[in-house]
Amino acid sequence: MKKDEINRNPALDEETLSTKPIFSGHIISVQVDTVRLPDGNTATREVVKHPGAVAVLALNQGKMLVVEQYRQPMHRTEVEIPAGKLDPGEDPLAAAGRELQEETGFHSGGLKLLKSFYTSPGFADEIIHLYVTEDAQPGEMALDEDEFLEVSELTLEEAYQYIADGRIADAKTMMAVYAWHLYTLTGQWH
Repeated sequence: MKKDEINRNPALDEETLSTKPIFSGHIISVQVDTVRLPDGNTATREVVKHPGAVAVLALNQGKMLVVEQYRQPMHRTEVEIPAGKLDPGEDPLAAAGRELQEETGFHSGGLKLLKSFYTSPGFADEIIHLYVTEDAQPGEMALDEDEFLEVSELTLEEAYQYIADGRIADAKTMMAVYAWHLYTLTGQWH
C-alpha cells in the first residue's frame, strides 16, 4: 500500500468543489473551500495554508537549547526550541540547520529527523519537521532583523518545570521535551 493510500478512507472523503481565496500574507494564506460531504450534502471549510516549518531539539552537554521570545498572538513571551518556517522549495534538513544557527548561534552536522507532524489539521495544513541533534556546537547567531530573543539551556527537570509553570506552552517544544524524556528512558529516539 502506498503512503498516500494509508490515510484514505473513501467513506469519509470530501470532494473539493470550489476554493475562494480570502487572504494572502507573508507567512499564511486563508481560503474557504466548498466541499461535497460523504452523504452528498455540501459544507464549507476554512483553511489556513502554511509553507511548513522546522524545529530543532538541540542538546548541548545534556541540556536543551531554548529561545525565549515575545509571541504577539499570546501577548507574552514563550520559551521554545529553535524553529522557523520553510522558504519556498527549501529542504527541511537545511532549514533546520539554518534556524538552529540563526536563533542560537549553535550548529550541528548531526541533525536527524525525529518526526513530522501537523499542528492543527482541523483548519491548517502546517507541518513541522522536528529534528534532533546531540552534538550542538557553539558559534555566532544571525537573527532576522525583526527577531529579538534570548538563548538559554535547560535540563530535563527544568524543562518539565517550565511546562508546569506555563513558560513552555507550545506543542512542538512540549513534544520535544517528551521525546527527550523517552530517549533518556530507552536510549532510542522515537
